Amino acid sequence: MHAASELTEVRPEARFDEARLAAFLRGKLPGTERPLRVWQFTGGAANLTYLLDYGTHQYVFRRSPPGPLPRGGHDMRREYTVLARLWQAYPPAPRAFLFCDDPEIVGTPFFVMERRHGIVVRTELPEAFRTHPDAPRRMALALVDALADLHAVDFRAVGLADLGRPERFLERQIEGWWKRWQAARTEELPDLTVVYEWLRAHRPARSEVALVHNDYKLDNVMFDPSDPGRLVAVFDWDMCTLGDPLSDLGALLAYWVRPADPPVFRALTTMPLDERFPTRDELVARYAARTGRPLPDVRFYHVLGLYRVTVIVAQLYARYVRGLSHDPRYADLGRALPALARAARTVARTGYA
Repeated sequence: MHAASELTEVRPEARFDEARLAAFLRGKLPGTERPLRVWQFTGGAANLTYLLDYGTHQYVFRRSPPGPLPRGGHDMRREYTVLARLWQAYPPAPRAFLFCDDPEIVGTPFFVMERRHGIVVRTELPEAFRTHPDAPRRMALALVDALADLHAVDFRAVGLADLGRPERFLERQIEGWWKRWQAARTEELPDLTVVYEWLRAHRPARSEVALVHNDYKLDNVMFDPSDPGRLVAVFDWDMCTLGDPLSDLGALLAYWVRPADPPVFRALTTMPLDERFPTRDELVARYAARTGRPLPDVRFYHVLGLYRVTVIVAQLYARYVRGLSHDPRYADLGRALPALARAARTVARTGYA
């Protein structure tokens, strides 16, 4: 799934009874009769992801974090359902093999899926891609193309027609993230209230229906180490549903950071700050070209993406403040929240961050 450098010993707060898991899995998948060694992947900030190494076989193990969870997120059953079926029509989706919601095994619901090998690009351009001057552009185009291809999947044909309720999808997104903000709030954010009201007033009356990943960004995909233009996997499907595909494009725009962007985005970036990456406008143009359809004004979707990012950061910070996570990466997130909400308000007003 990830490079060996992204593996570590299991962190204290992420530990579970490995012997009990090994006993549960024994005989259910090839190689599971052998001794089990568990490692934790260091990337990601929400669900917990581990490598199950049996020597002859390796699997990826995903579980939700301990403690109270926001409704709609960290849904291991949903992620398993998607990945158990989607791989048949969408090659970047890893195949899921089994799901368990028995709290006696590891304390939270979990599933096991295949391991993919490649490079996940985070805040630094990987060494393997530094010999490719056009690597940032090639990665970006492959990222957008894979998103357009996901939205073209016939979700009925792969048995995912009952994954969500696409009616009133955008309304539920706006109201649902507002409720999450209310639950995670540790301070007042007047700008976020303005954004919420703007989204309610500018919600498109009609939209298309497609599979929506719901957290699509550069560090949730994996590339071929020998070819930055070849995407080999898309991860983190726990919020996948049926809805307006342009919400995924808006999320990608919200996470897309350029060197000239406001300081808060540069500080929280999950991608390299490199001028060679295309602009947000270029991403939109590529998506339109790949789908073969003209797009409406995507400002609403960009603002929706920024609104969601602000609430996600608030949720992570709230988990830290309330003692549910001791991850030091979360300690300073509270300082970023006012600037994130202000940026969302700015895009709503002008179209530019």
